[in-house]
Amino acid sequence: MTKATKQISKLFAAMVLAGVASHSFAADTITIGIAGPKTGPVTQYGDMQFIGAKQAIKDINAKGGVDGKMLEVKEYDDACDPKQAVAVANKVVNDGVKFVVGHLCSSSTQPASDIYEDEGVIMITPAATSPDITTRGYKMIFRTIGLDSAQGPAAGNYIADHVKPKVVAVLHDKQQYGEGIASAVKKTLEAKGVKVAVFEGLNAGDKDFSSIIQRLKQNNVDFVYYGGYHPELGLILRQSKEKGLKAKFMGPEGVGNDSISQIAQDASEGLLVTLPKSFDADPANKAVVDAIKADGKDPSGPFVFPAYSAVQLIAEGIKAAKSEDTAKVAEAIHKGTFKTPTGDLSFDAKGDLKDFQFVVYEWHFNKPKTEVSPQ
Repeated sequence: MTKATKQISKLFAAMVLAGVASHSFAADTITIGIAGPKTGPVTQYGDMQFIGAKQAIKDINAKGGVDGKMLEVKEYDDACDPKQAVAVANKVVNDGVKFVVGHLCSSSTQPASDIYEDEGVIMITPAATSPDITTRGYKMIFRTIGLDSAQGPAAGNYIADHVKPKVVAVLHDKQQYGEGIASAVKKTLEAKGVKVAVFEGLNAGDKDFSSIIQRLKQNNVDFVYYGGYHPELGLILRQSKEKGLKAKFMGPEGVGNDSISQIAQDASEGLLVTLPKSFDADPANKAVVDAIKADGKDPSGPFVFPAYSAVQLIAEGIKAAKSEDTAKVAEAIHKGTFKTPTGDLSFDAKGDLKDFQFVVYEWHFNKPKTEVSPQ
């Protein structure tokens, strides 16, 4: 994003927010902004992020806060829309918020991160996996999840080494996240000598996938990788079964939630998904899991615990820096190693985790998923 574009974005946001007074936060509190989809087609993933981050804030406050200051929450809805994300980022700045957990979709996270870096706001995304987000030398941007440059090869290697299909198709939704990870899978497969017979983009929001399913049948495809989110893949699974396409499917963490079973029904059985480890199954996290369940929420979503860890990093970074100055806090996060429910986290110069493993699961209809990664 050029400086001119950023200035236009800021002017647009200022116009949108005209007449809205800046929120005045108490001096004895530290505000954590949580930015992600509260509306739109991937709200389920936003729910995971809000659940994890808000539970971390509750737990930290119950232990006395951060250096005696309580954490408070300010929630922002970007609907996983890049333009709305830019407006949200400017609203965050306008509100005087200096620490943000989010955004969620890579296509929203990247333009928002430009504004945060310029304005000295620390952003920690628990969900955006596109490598492009952290390749620009930014100091304020971190993430508590791995990269598609790792997730793609994890999927591609599993397909080549364990599934060993005869004819492969790789589809994507033409968006930064979906196309990026699909391309990484294709590259990995071809490096392993697996030919990709069909590589094609679909339109996010489409409902009828008859034409592409027909093409897959004509090419005798027996394995389909889809880069994108669950609304489209759920329909593709259901329509593929209805039209007699006998192929196994796989997708990234963007398809791994219960809504795909609601859409695809029993056609979701056997779907392969790469996901973060099931941190809710770790006995060390039982207290957090129990607290989330007691609040009537689901602790099992892939972004719940990465969001929890993002808040914890902010809190521990402030403590380590002995300051709320974001430049000092960012430096402390870059230098430190922090014990969290998702492991001992440390970061490289780009703000990416030094070690993060994606796990391959098999999805089941009306039953828990099972891990199938080679041990």
